[in-house]
Amino acid sequence: MRMAWPAALVHLFTALGAVCALFATRAVLAGAWEQVFAWLGLALFIDGVDGTFARMADVSTKLPRFSGDRLDMIVDYVAYVFVPVLALLQAGYLGGGFGVVLASLILLSSLFHFSDTESKSEDHCFVGFPAIWNIVAFYVFAFHMPTWAASLLVLACVVLTFVPLRWAHPLRTPLLWPVTLALMGVWVLAAFLTLWSGFPAGPSTQAALLLVEGNQLLDVQVTHAVAVGQAKSFAIQMTAHTL
Repeated sequence: MRMAWPAALVHLFTALGAVCALFATRAVLAGAWEQVFAWLGLALFIDGVDGTFARMADVSTKLPRFSGDRLDMIVDYVAYVFVPVLALLQAGYLGGGFGVVLASLILLSSLFHFSDTESKSEDHCFVGFPAIWNIVAFYVFAFHMPTWAASLLVLACVVLTFVPLRWAHPLRTPLLWPVTLALMGVWVLAAFLTLWSGFPAGPSTQAALLLVEGNQLLDVQVTHAVAVGQAKSFAIQMTAHTL
């Protein structure tokens, strides 16, 4: 039983993301937007490292009754989707009846992504937009987007949820890993400076955020192109073997 304690502590650590989401929700209701994203950022950090701890503690073997993957998805849906959507609504970036429709589309499309058993590839890429609405909402606040721009961004991301492009995981996708890790470091610094100084972000910080996002979109194209090339190569090899 003692051997199961490390695994249980890892699950507890993962579950703390829901507590962060609770405090973020309180901050949303108070209109304290920097606090909202500080709590969501802490939840993002927990989600980024808990998988490593889970593998170290061998949680699936030590506590087979409890699913770390299921726990992770529940916490992620609250912290990555529901709270950011609430923030966009409360701050007026998604306004009126159409804003409520867009918020509903975010919730529904994200449920599709979280339920999709093929939403991750073997090399740990996400297939389709990975429902990182916490990041989308952060950009909306950091750039103080007008309602029409925020609405277009939301619509684009909702559509991309159903487009099978491959989005590189910054910590686990081997392809371009040094690049994605370095860009993640730049992004974390820019996000910290934004929260420290307050929304909207300053011009230099906005430039850094745009640079990181531009490279992320380039990574999407590269990883997708590589995947398509590998699939074609495999098909050619199978055809040759058959002949």
